Amino acid sequence: MNPISGTKDKQRIRELISDYLLVRNVSFEFFSTNASGDYSFLEEKILSENVKNIIVIGGDGTISQVANALRHLDVNFGVIPSGSGNGLALAAGISRDPVKALDTILNGKPSPVDAFYINGHFSCMLSGIGFDAKVAHDFSKTKKRGLLAYVKVSMKNFFSAKEYPFQLKINGKEIDTEAYFISIANSNQFGNNFTIAPRASLSDGLLDIIVVQKMNKLQVLLSIFYQIKYGDVQEEIFKRHGILYYQVKDLEILNPGMAPLHIDGDPYETASGFSISIIPSAFRLIHPSS
Repeated sequence: MNPISGTKDKQRIRELISDYLLVRNVSFEFFSTNASGDYSFLEEKILSENVKNIIVIGGDGTISQVANALRHLDVNFGVIPSGSGNGLALAAGISRDPVKALDTILNGKPSPVDAFYINGHFSCMLSGIGFDAKVAHDFSKTKKRGLLAYVKVSMKNFFSAKEYPFQLKINGKEIDTEAYFISIANSNQFGNNFTIAPRASLSDGLLDIIVVQKMNKLQVLLSIFYQIKYGDVQEEIFKRHGILYYQVKDLEILNPGMAPLHIDGDPYETASGFSISIIPSAFRLIHPSS
């Protein structure tokens, strides 16, 4: 459990989970997350006690950290969403209601999902360079959590947003552009049901690359509207509204303007260039049964 993610009362969630599992004679034990991401102390316990399910109570950054640390073991990962966005859980059809999420964990089906590396850093869902990363950096400094606080930080940054120069090396081509942000997505959304990559799948072996190019602020709003509303539009329509959209297994991005970086919603130190590649079937996530 991440004790500081989102806005939900973690003590109440802990009590709810305990009551739910005790009634069903399911053995369990709680651990708090840690900032270092080192969960090696759990490995011996997992192996000696034949633990099969690791349940993450938190947001996308917490899921990414825990899954990366323990995915080499023979375990399934479940999610009880309690972050600010919960993009991975929503993309997988997991309810934000803790009881429904617990039902999924006990009755759902574990299946492999992809992830990716960005300069060697693990990302389970979505990473970004530019405007959305600036929001993530500023949001991390605020004391308030949740969607409303995130929207306030986003709007504050929107009016001062600037374009950054990028060069994408993709499918054997070099593309020079100025853009507000570039999203690298394995999931179809930012979180809170905000669609960012309408064609994305958690397990198709492809990354979805979304480039929101230089335009006036009204065009930015229109491009975001098109991202939210349309799922199966042709690529020409995206280009018309300042959006480039690619599906690839790997790519490189040069970042001479040192645009900021986020990985799964958490701020990271940026770089002048990024090497990005898919990790097929990176870990097993428990989905709702169809």
